[in-house]
Amino acid sequence: MDPLGAPSQFVDVDSLPGWSDAYEAKQLDPPQNPAVDVRSPFPCRKDINAKIILWKGDVALLNCTAIVNTSNESLTDKNPVSESIFMHAGPDLRDELQKLKGCRTGEAKLTKGFNLAARFIIHTVGPKYKSRYRTAAESSLYSCYRNVLQLAKEQAMCSVGFCVINSLKRCYPLEDATHIALRTVRRFLEIHGETLEKVVFAVSELEEATYQKLLPLYFPRSLEEELQSLPYLPADIGNAEGEPVVPERQIRITEKPGVPDDASDEEGLEADLSFIGSHAFARMEGDVDKQRRLILQGQLSEAALQKQHQRNYNRWLCQARAEDLSDIASLKALYQTGVDNCGRTVMVVVGRNIPVTLIDMEKALLYFIHVMDHIAVKEYVLVYFHTLTSDYNQLDSNFLKKLYDVVDAKYKRNLKALYFVHPTFRSKVSAWFFTTFTVSGLKDKIHYVESLQQLFTAIPPEQIDLPPFVLEYDARENGPYYSSYPPSPDL
Repeated sequence: MDPLGAPSQFVDVDSLPGWSDAYEAKQLDPPQNPAVDVRSPFPCRKDINAKIILWKGDVALLNCTAIVNTSNESLTDKNPVSESIFMHAGPDLRDELQKLKGCRTGEAKLTKGFNLAARFIIHTVGPKYKSRYRTAAESSLYSCYRNVLQLAKEQAMCSVGFCVINSLKRCYPLEDATHIALRTVRRFLEIHGETLEKVVFAVSELEEATYQKLLPLYFPRSLEEELQSLPYLPADIGNAEGEPVVPERQIRITEKPGVPDDASDEEGLEADLSFIGSHAFARMEGDVDKQRRLILQGQLSEAALQKQHQRNYNRWLCQARAEDLSDIASLKALYQTGVDNCGRTVMVVVGRNIPVTLIDMEKALLYFIHVMDHIAVKEYVLVYFHTLTSDYNQLDSNFLKKLYDVVDAKYKRNLKALYFVHPTFRSKVSAWFFTTFTVSGLKDKIHYVESLQQLFTAIPPEQIDLPPFVLEYDARENGPYYSSYPPSPDL
């Protein structure tokens, strides 16, 4: 209440219902080719959902730490959001903005809130959208949201109220822009969630339906909603921070354009163009042995090789997101389950479900990258069920070597254990040769597991989805599992 007893026009964010409570989950049409047993790159996180608020109203009326104003480069734009903010903030805001001397597209600048309930205003400039410059527009809009959030983090703000930054005057398609807004906020909260308590999306009646439609894709409120939303995610979901991935830019732009720079990037690009074959492996990976010879000869630095490898991996990742991999997903050979005793994500590989002689192994590699890219950013473990596999299911060592060479460094760094369940003598010998002479960095991470009881000492049984034939085989070979089995501290 204000001094005259009239109710305040400002709205306290703590009084607004959260995303998990305000809207009921809507049943989506089932997809024609559901990605069975595949978790979304944006899994259900109740802790993150609790921070999200979708509110239909004027962002200028929010009582939170900071609100966002969308403007032009001179910070004088007259759009409904800006005009409302100027009206409620008072004339001191215009004087303050003159001191900022403008704001470039994608940047974010801070002023006081003056007469607003919000303590601060974060001003940003969204891009002008033209279809022929779509990539640049996507990158700029991502920068707007990311820089606002980063500024809020640096200033130790508790809550931020976002307007829809892509104004109608700038012609950015609402749905495309909403994808970028939501995924950027989601990725930021995954990494820096402890720094923000509330993020409010203040929308108009026209914008509300689009946000209601797309929020479940990035902030699913249940496992069911997550699985239903998965097929509707766009092919490009950005990198680990939500930033659009542009492989062409990574290939063409060097750190010092026009400077030889010890032939590092030039040599990497020559390798890309000179060793292209007809097979997709050759098109996307290049000649690794050639690059290693150049290192030994002092012609290519280790840093340059790492850049080259990252470029190659990004190409694989983009290909994986664009390819129809539903036939590989239907095999149920790779899926995410729960967490181990240390809280690390558990990924399952079912050997018997991989018909090596019948499927396109290149697509299998693409599917592995598609599923694992967002998993590998944090510590994880792999459980490989060798149960009842035959020659029909044996992965060729050359394929495994290619997989190990293609994947990003984070896969190797964050893989903490590989549990090899129900191994045979032959498989142990093969694994020993492979990890000793081919990929020695993997050797110390492999644990041979003879029974499920042994596996459950590292991964609780309720945290892993077991194929029925694995349970039957283990019960036949090792006896039924009893929950009273005493867990050991180490596998």
